[in-house]
Amino acid sequence: MATASLSATLRTDTGKGVARSLRREGHIPAVIYGHKRDPQPLAVPARELEKLLSHISADTTVIELSLGGSATRALIREIQRHPFKRQILHVDFQEIVAGEKMTVKVPLHLVGTPAGVRLGGGLVDHIIRELTISVDPANIPNHIDIDIANLELGQSIHVADITVPAGVTVMDEPEAAVLIIATPRAAIEAAAEGEGSAEPEVIRAKKPEDSAESK
Repeated sequence: MATASLSATLRTDTGKGVARSLRREGHIPAVIYGHKRDPQPLAVPARELEKLLSHISADTTVIELSLGGSATRALIREIQRHPFKRQILHVDFQEIVAGEKMTVKVPLHLVGTPAGVRLGGGLVDHIIRELTISVDPANIPNHIDIDIANLELGQSIHVADITVPAGVTVMDEPEAAVLIIATPRAAIEAAAEGEGSAEPEVIRAKKPEDSAESK
């Protein structure tokens, strides 16, 4: 489980005007909720938050929020950004408590180079890049590894094939395909063109004069 620290300030005023004022002052409006807590508006330093997000995985890192002398553990649940400037507009935090399971998305890391790629010139078609899991916050994995070194051309891995740590429950459909070792499209197209270019042999019936000349 990865952890990080972030300072925050409780606030009572809300609304678009307040949010704009906070941003002008170098703060990001936020809210924390969860574990029988009523949603509480916050403000977090913009530079501190942006620096933090530059080197953590926001989905799986537990944030130690410093709130007026006390600390609260939370996960970032949503980051709202400006559609063009990429400026952070708002952040949602969810308070967590050990022993109380949460649903989070964890990245999948592929380990090794498949035999179908090394020897057969195949490509890794990576379909699902995150796994949705239910887990105690204290046991959130930073990522889940998948060993793909022995996969041949045409072989695939499904959700049910992934080994997860103890205490982790996978929420995705077991039959969902995670990846497949695919034949390169160029090879498929070349084979199709080769088959199409072969001209079939034409067998014609002999004309009567042909038969006479052959005698």
